[in-house]
Amino acid sequence: MARICDIAQQALTTGCLTITAEDELRRLMQTKYDNEDFFAFMQLQHAAMEGKVKQESREQRRDRHAAIC
Repeated sequence: MARICDIAQQALTTGCLTITAEDELRRLMQTKYDNEDFFAFMQLQHAAMEGKVKQESREQRRDRHAAIC
């Protein structure tokens, strides 16, 4: 089973958080996790807010919206 810090590191390295990884993060955040995982998640959140990591789910929504308009 993956840890939050593993998923966050992969997203930070690739610059992309896949839908699968996002779903796994949601599931893992509902379980008990340690400080390392918490800080990795926070680092990922900051990177996403700064545009350093793209969320596949948001990109798909943006593409669908652009096609409609």
